Amino acid sequence: MPFWRWVFNVFVVTSVAELHSISCTASFSSDQQQLDRVLKLPGQNFDVSFAHYAGYITVNEESGRDLLYWFFEAEEDPSSKPIVLWLNGGPGCSSIAYGLAEEIGPLHIEKDGKTLYLNRYSWNKVANILFVDSPVGVGFSYSNSYSDLLSNGDKRTAADNLKFIEKWLERFPQFKGTDLYLTGESYAGHYVPQLAHAIVKYNEKNGEETINLKGFMVGNALTDDFHDHFGVFQFMWSVGMISDQTYKQLNAKCDFDSFVHTSEECVEVLVIADQEIGDIDMYSIYTPPCTANFSRLSHIWRSKTVYKVGLLRRSYDPCTEMHSVQYFNLPEVQDALHVRSRNSRWETCSGLVNQNWQDSPQSVLDVYSELLNSGLRIWMFSGDTDAVIPVTSTRYNINAMKLQTVRPWRAWYDDGQVGGWTEEYEGLTFVTVRGAGHEVPLHKPKQALTLIKSFLSGKSMPEMELLSDS
Repeated sequence: MPFWRWVFNVFVVTSVAELHSISCTASFSSDQQQLDRVLKLPGQNFDVSFAHYAGYITVNEESGRDLLYWFFEAEEDPSSKPIVLWLNGGPGCSSIAYGLAEEIGPLHIEKDGKTLYLNRYSWNKVANILFVDSPVGVGFSYSNSYSDLLSNGDKRTAADNLKFIEKWLERFPQFKGTDLYLTGESYAGHYVPQLAHAIVKYNEKNGEETINLKGFMVGNALTDDFHDHFGVFQFMWSVGMISDQTYKQLNAKCDFDSFVHTSEECVEVLVIADQEIGDIDMYSIYTPPCTANFSRLSHIWRSKTVYKVGLLRRSYDPCTEMHSVQYFNLPEVQDALHVRSRNSRWETCSGLVNQNWQDSPQSVLDVYSELLNSGLRIWMFSGDTDAVIPVTSTRYNINAMKLQTVRPWRAWYDDGQVGGWTEEYEGLTFVTVRGAGHEVPLHKPKQALTLIKSFLSGKSMPEMELLSDS
């Protein structure tokens, strides 16, 4: 998710009958693949029909940079399904904490922080899903060289993620040649297109498509610092969160600032905006925040913010992050996931990685300009109640690309209700999800499953189904 908080904050008991869920091409699997098989997870009192694996891929032998992955085969016929790689942003936030444990993964954590339940809208209903904690220093990923944790940045992250995919496919040879799609949210708006670009260049250099990349999709994604700032401030002003004066000051002091390396002049105005906004969840402005005593480092404000939380139905629990912190710090859980490094308490996001982030280009629109002509399927989506990277920011970014509209703005439907809105351009599709916050699959899991189904099939978002009178 998250960009580091405020803007950038952003399991199984296997029975004999389940053994058939190992891929039908398992005879070609590596020995290490089978060692990575997750056979049992604490807190799971149900069976599953799919195999899953967790382990480490070394992306740099010299310094010992190891990335932890967690891979879930599709519920049915995994050999016929594509692979969807999910990345969370921050920079410095765990894809296992967010994308897996509270968004698109099949196994979610109950409020007790010890028990698991099945996510009925998991994306492994339509794809094999692969999560990786990237870069080193995030989640359970680590390096033998401490200096690596202080020198992360966009370029090395893209290079390491490319190396990860290359070596992961060596460990899982049965998936070589399988269609690959990249997905993610928030600061993964940098990671995902940059990785797609690296894969395209890698394939060109090798003279063949050794990594069968078919497309990518990003949600509430950081794309261009100017357009993103401009859109954030306009969104906050338009929904009545900040005053006219503060809105003017934000545009004057912050529009040309970096999201990652914010100037003190901009921070001064952001603090005023924070006071005007009050105690709400900026990632989902119309839902109650978490009332538990849970501090989240706010990168934009450079201060501690305590989010308050109330109890809601399972459809949306504002304290999901707290459940992850409790669960993934259990030694028996770490044993089940083959975790190696246990030098410190597991965190959803690493302040050390975030605060020492190196290169972060002010825009990735130039990357899009190259990839739009590469034949990849490219989608952007946006939860429309997010004030971190809101729908206005994404629309300004798309407008800056000056794309030809091939299907005009319209509503899309889910079970007869408007699920959001969409417009299709030459080379890119944009989808909003009505009522969703920064983590779209957390707030609107059913609609998010509809989204990934449409994306993978290359079909437009669903229209209203007209019922006959007969």
